[in-house]
Amino acid sequence: MDCIDEILLLFETRGSAAYLGEPLSQREHALQAAHLAEVDGASDALVAASLLHDIGHLFGPDQDDPAERGIDAIHEETGYAWLAKHFGPEVSEPVRLHVIAKRYLCAVDPGYRQILSPASIRSLELQGGPLTLEEIQRFEANPFHQGAVRLRRWDDSAKIPNLQVPAAKHYTAKLRRVLAR
Repeated sequence: MDCIDEILLLFETRGSAAYLGEPLSQREHALQAAHLAEVDGASDALVAASLLHDIGHLFGPDQDDPAERGIDAIHEETGYAWLAKHFGPEVSEPVRLHVIAKRYLCAVDPGYRQILSPASIRSLELQGGPLTLEEIQRFEANPFHQGAVRLRRWDDSAKIPNLQVPAAKHYTAKLRRVLAR
């Protein structure tokens, strides 16, 4: 089984789990984020990153929402570590940075926090809250920060229960193209 097959299997077997305090499943959230990226004309790599941004949640134990128990599960690091073995930084870096991108947007966009769901606000505090000026500068120095911010915005919008979007298999060709690079 190659990593693309493994990704599809993860979505099939673990993707029906609740998306941590939101009214949809992990799979629905991932597919909506990828769909938004694709509709927005994002590169194959950024569509792949959007699809896979929360894959770290699918590797964890079957439990309730860690944030409800006061724990930051650092899913972005788990996902990044696995993805970096298979994909280049154009996919793995936006995944690693998507939580920091939320903290960044809270620091630089005064209206951003108002669009966050209650679950996302709860996890924001566990993740360190808005970035400091020094952290903002470090984040902006990363060549993948703009992609991470775009991914973050799709992530925040990908929370609509029962929205009809393409299935995971729809992204197989894009994943294989990005994997082949």
